[in-house]
Amino acid sequence: MGKTWGGRFGQETHALVEELTASIHYDQNLYVWDILGSKAHARMLTACGVLTQPDLEAILRGLDEVQQEIEAGKLEFTNRLEDIHTHVEHRLIEKIGEPGRKLHTARSRNDQVATDFRLYLRNEVDQILALLHNFQCTLVALAEQHVDTLFPGYTHLQRAQPIVFGHHLLAYYEMLQRDSARFRECRQRINVLPLGVAALAGTSYPIDRQAVARELGFDQVAANSLDAVSDRDFAIEFSAHAAILMMHLSRLCEELILWSSIEFGFIELSDAFCTGSSIMPQKKNPDVAELIRGKTGRVYGHLMSLLTLMKSLPLTYNRDMQEDKEPVFDIAATLNISLRVFPEMLRNMKVNNVQIAQTLEGGFMTATEVADYLVRRGVSFRTAHGIVGELIRYSLGAGKTLQELSLEEYQRISEKFDEAVLDVVTPQQAVNCKTSVGGTAPHNVFRAIQAAKDQLGIH
Repeated sequence: MGKTWGGRFGQETHALVEELTASIHYDQNLYVWDILGSKAHARMLTACGVLTQPDLEAILRGLDEVQQEIEAGKLEFTNRLEDIHTHVEHRLIEKIGEPGRKLHTARSRNDQVATDFRLYLRNEVDQILALLHNFQCTLVALAEQHVDTLFPGYTHLQRAQPIVFGHHLLAYYEMLQRDSARFRECRQRINVLPLGVAALAGTSYPIDRQAVARELGFDQVAANSLDAVSDRDFAIEFSAHAAILMMHLSRLCEELILWSSIEFGFIELSDAFCTGSSIMPQKKNPDVAELIRGKTGRVYGHLMSLLTLMKSLPLTYNRDMQEDKEPVFDIAATLNISLRVFPEMLRNMKVNNVQIAQTLEGGFMTATEVADYLVRRGVSFRTAHGIVGELIRYSLGAGKTLQELSLEEYQRISEKFDEAVLDVVTPQQAVNCKTSVGGTAPHNVFRAIQAAKDQLGIH
């Protein structure tokens, strides 16, 4: 069998052109979806009287055999046949003869590949949603373990205020909750059937696109034939959501890398999720976190690649669009491995409570609580801010923390201080009083954990 489009051409395709135009080395990933779509198309053509029942039986049998050959590694892929669609059709015709030549009736590779791509991506989104759910369950379980663990909160990477470690972990739960919502919404726009619009204008055959949509689980059929074959918004949207998700993972990676350093010492990552140095025997490197952080840039690059690919394409299909799949395949694979390894890494890390407690003692992290204490005693906040700033300056000169200052030293700065201030400056009290909605008080964190469990269906 020659090229599916070769009838008009008088010369053989140059070998370099075959190498350039071939996509089989990556779009073979679509074989399951190509065969699934072809079966639905064949059943619909038979129901509409375009194919006979014997044709259908031969096609279905032949497609099953082709799939078995691919999965057994027995089907040889070649650049000469360009893509997975042509390979499947070519092998089907070799197996069953004339009925195989009828399968492509009322469709084009344009609507065929768009359908395969959507089926593939819908399946990937379902896997990502399941992995996100597992990741969120891990975060909630860890937060529950650390609902009373005090932890330093930062702004500008400088110590700021005490928080609860479980509260910090739940911040990432919220990020992943938004990611899940985005992917669910994206799935709705992926789940639109292009098949049946043929090359660009529709078809004159009496087909039933709704029947194909029902069989393949699509919510609706594409309303405009031109848009159906030229739309790749769904792939770009998937990639954009993936980029945001990877940004969230990268932020947590950065924190794990910092926290596990000797300079911080807040956590220890399991040996199973670290590597060593080929020259420095003492090294324990957080390579898993670093790699996920690095792969974030890779996903960003793929998103820009897709946006650039589509930015100037006139309607409808252009061969440029063959370049849409490799970036998406790589994004999906990157998300999959990142979301599988991350929860395992978190479940196996150890929290160094001693080092965290020592950190909480420094940095004047309860200064805001002292200012709020003065406000409750009738001082305006801006004035209180100035008084506490003067107190900090004194403490720095004396080499003391706020907890180490005596009441006499407090009263040197302001007569508004009384002995109650000595209770205010403890990290535990600073955390306990953050009772506003969304605050870090332990009972708030406990309620947030229960709400997350309800969202996740954990009972």
